[in-house]
Amino acid sequence: MSEGNAPLYPLQSVKRLLNPVAVVAIAAAVLLFGLLLYGVVSGGEDSGIDEAIADGRRPDVPELSLPRLDGPGATSLEDLRGRVVVLNFWASWCEPCREEAPLLERWHRRMKAQGGTVLGVDALDSTDDAREFVRRFGITYPNIRDVSGEHLRPFGIAAYPETFVIDRRGRIAALVRGPVTEDFLAREIPPLLKERT
Repeated sequence: MSEGNAPLYPLQSVKRLLNPVAVVAIAAAVLLFGLLLYGVVSGGEDSGIDEAIADGRRPDVPELSLPRLDGPGATSLEDLRGRVVVLNFWASWCEPCREEAPLLERWHRRMKAQGGTVLGVDALDSTDDAREFVRRFGITYPNIRDVSGEHLRPFGIAAYPETFVIDRRGRIAALVRGPVTEDFLAREIPPLLKERT
């Protein structure tokens, strides 16, 4: 076989790899591998709360104490022990957070006299933007700030909003990975308000 008639297998292989379908398939495989690796490395702690709730258990809420958004001082979940707490992780730039804010405010007002509260956790956000969010939506429930986002991991926070319903004994009774709904709050909160410590 002359040099001019030599097979072009390596060049054909490279052309096949550069085919758009092949590139997408390779990218998808790399992404899937990355997600699986992330799940193996970090999945233990993050999924524990979800698994406990799915099994009908109420895990203890992770410790949380952060500066207040509205002024000096800090608020912790320990300070709220004995109350039913709707713990809502949010950010001012989150569109679903804007949509659920009026609902959370209504439920805060309903629960307040019965020993319940909403506690907002503004995370990875600008202080000025967060304060404007609170003013714009007329939020009266307390809000705290997790500027660095270091308190997200113990709760397994992957996106905003995420909400945890905590009983009077400081245990997580229910959670929503995404926006809360009227149906969810109406189902989960009244029974907890009737419970005593």
